[in-house]
Amino acid sequence: MSIEQYTIAAIIIFAAYFIRGIAGFGSGLVAIPFLVLFAPLTFAVSLILLLDFAASLIIGGFDRKRVQWQEVAWLIPFTIIGVYTGTKLLVTIPLVPLLITLAVFIFFFAIRSLFNIHGEKTISKWWSIPASFIGGIVGALFGTNAPPYVIYLNHRIHDKTLLRATFSALFVMDGIIRIGIFFLAGLLLSQTIWWSALGAIPVMLAALYVGGNFHTGLTQVQITRIIGVLLLLSSISLLIKAINT
Repeated sequence: MSIEQYTIAAIIIFAAYFIRGIAGFGSGLVAIPFLVLFAPLTFAVSLILLLDFAASLIIGGFDRKRVQWQEVAWLIPFTIIGVYTGTKLLVTIPLVPLLITLAVFIFFFAIRSLFNIHGEKTISKWWSIPASFIGGIVGALFGTNAPPYVIYLNHRIHDKTLLRATFSALFVMDGIIRIGIFFLAGLLLSQTIWWSALGAIPVMLAALYVGGNFHTGLTQVQITRIIGVLLLLSSISLLIKAINT
């Protein structure tokens, strides 16, 4: 990439992890759609996977006692199956259908965030099966597995502190699974991926710190709508990329 592209990538990564610092998730939703405008999808997904795993370790390290481990345990088995399925698709499906699918998926979540659509009723733990399977597939394909998990856990855990801690723990476990399967698929064998992740870590850490401090001045509704606007923009940019491709 050119110097200009590296600069743009750094800005994208900062914005993505600023949102992660505020909301506890969303880095992949923000970063991947913009990174794939000038980088291969497999590279963008692998890079954000490594950065997300590091971010989850950092954030999760402060909240271990508040993690709802029984919820995490229900999500892990079908996450493994979903990640394996999504990784196979990532290395075999043509780019344009993937971009269009990602754009539609993110558009749906953008509308949900903009209008703050959510339910308060506690749902059955059996919904963990489709949530984790879809989350595993989407995470492997697009590096953005948060939406299925967020929707499910929001209907299972109603305490914000417990919810944020559980997100972080789940993302650590999911990261371990995806890193292992990506290694087996050969997606993490390039030195470029690791050097890029190492170079991006200072940007990621700074963004998490700023976002974490910014978090205290916003309501949950404001945070959700900010994420919605960013997702809507990223969805439109992906459709443009697919059309041009």
